[in-house]
Amino acid sequence: MGEEAAERRKWKRSCNFVFSTELMTVGKNSGNQPGRALPLAFLTAPAQAAEQFFYAFLHLADTFLGIAFLGIGLWAWNEKGVLSNISSITDLGGFDPVWLFLVVGGVMFILGFAGCIGALRENTFLLKFFSVFLGIIFFLELTAGVLAFVFKDWIKDQLYFFINNNIRAYRDDIDLQNLIDFTQEYWQCCGAFGADDWNLNIYFNCTDSNASRERCGVPFSCCTKDPAEDVINTQCGYDARQKPEVDQQIVIYTKGCVPQFEKWLQDNLTIVAGIFIGIALLQVRRAP
Repeated sequence: MGEEAAERRKWKRSCNFVFSTELMTVGKNSGNQPGRALPLAFLTAPAQAAEQFFYAFLHLADTFLGIAFLGIGLWAWNEKGVLSNISSITDLGGFDPVWLFLVVGGVMFILGFAGCIGALRENTFLLKFFSVFLGIIFFLELTAGVLAFVFKDWIKDQLYFFINNNIRAYRDDIDLQNLIDFTQEYWQCCGAFGADDWNLNIYFNCTDSNASRERCGVPFSCCTKDPAEDVINTQCGYDARQKPEVDQQIVIYTKGCVPQFEKWLQDNLTIVAGIFIGIALLQVRRAP
């Protein structure tokens, strides 16, 4: 029995030696430094290796999600004919929501690709690039938060200008139109500071020269909703601003979207702050 046990121990040591030698040979034959293709940390520290592959998987998911966002943005531009006429990008007077998909998708793809490849290959350059890029984004988020708190009045003026600029271009782009309609319906508001802001749009202004049927009206998204109605009445805002203010409050929202957004932010400040802190901690945790 003693001889058999000694023989088994000798055979086990031989197998372990051969297995370790093969791992080192794979690293050498791959053209990298010894152990680079399959890090020796996988043998000596399995928990560390598991964490490494876990973060690589997360970054790979970010990469594919970024590709999906970019694909949606490019598909939307193709549907609107922008890709066949690149100069039309600057023709829209308002904000094109497609830019959100392209910018967010581009950032997610760059960060995900650098983080995934850097973690798997232990590439120092990509890991440093990932850390610096993530640090810049974190710094910009922190700066934007501080500036928004310090210069609240300036931010409010810029938001007012932004909304009114998009009101002018309401009929120019279907995506912008849907974004404005969603905003007004969600916050139950109309215009930046009131329904009269729709005078800025050539189809809704109250001038005598305006021959549009929508003259002195507002979009249907400004109309108060009747829970009993299942079908949306897209003509509910016609002639709404020709009525006395008391009667307007019955058929349309008279509060502006800027004050309504401020109220929503104050009512949900704890939740919003928690979300931003959570995002910040997640970014810091993902940094190598």
